[in-house]
Amino acid sequence: MTDVKVLDRAFHHIMQRFIDAGQAPHYTELAKELGLPVEEGRQVIADLMAAGVPGWLHPQTDYIASFPPFNNQPTQYRITIDGHQKWFAQ
Repeated sequence: MTDVKVLDRAFHHIMQRFIDAGQAPHYTELAKELGLPVEEGRQVIADLMAAGVPGWLHPQTDYIASFPPFNNQPTQYRITIDGHQKWFAQ
């Protein structure tokens, strides 16, 4: 299990990436941001989901599909802020 402080940093980075870019980071990007090897970045995402974050990975992948309140894939729930629509909700 990944250290709680690393999980906290990962959670923050994923949320910030959704806010800034409208999509979740790939685990290789997360690993780079956290200063970890790629495989550990992938494991951090798995551990974060296992820790109780009410999100999920795309089936049979290590790609974030949903990370509340955001959804990484288009849904009928669109979020618009200041006239910009780059987010989807669960």
